Amino acid sequence: MMMKKLCSSDNIYSFLLYISGIFLILIVIFIFIDLIISSIPSIKAFNLSFLVKSIWDPVRNEFGALPFIIGTLLTSFLAVIIATPLSIGSAILLDEYVSSRISNMLSSLIELLAAIPSVVYGLWGIFVLVPAMRSLEKFLYTHFRFIPFFNSEPYGVGVLTAIVILCIMIIPYSLSIIREVLKLVPKDQKEAGYALGATKWEVISKIKIPYIRSGIFAGIGLSLGRALGETMAVTMVIGNRNAIPKTLFDPANTLASVIANEFTEATSSLHISSLIELGLILFIITFITNFIMRLILRKVSIKR
Repeated sequence: MMMKKLCSSDNIYSFLLYISGIFLILIVIFIFIDLIISSIPSIKAFNLSFLVKSIWDPVRNEFGALPFIIGTLLTSFLAVIIATPLSIGSAILLDEYVSSRISNMLSSLIELLAAIPSVVYGLWGIFVLVPAMRSLEKFLYTHFRFIPFFNSEPYGVGVLTAIVILCIMIIPYSLSIIREVLKLVPKDQKEAGYALGATKWEVISKIKIPYIRSGIFAGIGLSLGRALGETMAVTMVIGNRNAIPKTLFDPANTLASVIANEFTEATSSLHISSLIELGLILFIITFITNFIMRLILRKVSIKR
């Protein structure tokens, strides 16, 4: 009887889940340790100055990560800030203002955007988005040059172009989560709002949005994680300049893009170690942002 209990399907399933969870945690720990070990030459050579130096010169073996940290945070957070209201608005449109058949069809089309490879986004960015951005920058440079923000050469590639393409890429992730949690809003709460004389907008803004705020933060966290790690599309449109951008129109680099550009061509051990340390910094930034988003999500869920 005891053997039957131990060998039951539930116990086996629980044991497999337990082992899988430990295995995944160990993989993350081993990746982190491997990045630290491979970064030791760079850490010994530059210490904490690596984080605040803005010089990146492989010829003279001088390396600083500050331009790439700023480029990564700037592109990722601004893309999420732009994408979040668009995702919320699109989810509300699909849930409230169109029929279920059209909503399902449009949702499938939007979710297909998540399946497009990033290199395809990059090619679309080069041939379509970059010329459009160059025309916009040329117009601003011609007519509003007296404003310092617009007083830069119209390259087309740059931080703003990377933000736009990242925004398009992460919208399906947050939109799908927000749309699913909108379906979980109890019908009796909505009907109670209408019964009290509330308009559709009041029901949406005062009942549905507060109810799904945990789902909104979950979508933001997923989108932010996607944006921080994006490589190919950003590499193809950001301009790849190893300098701190002064405006959103300037070419720049991110942690992921500089690794993609230089890792195969790196010859010196210090250059390779510095690139790996950039990967370590990106790993830590991603971990910290996900941890903070989980704390916010937990607090929001408790308040609800």
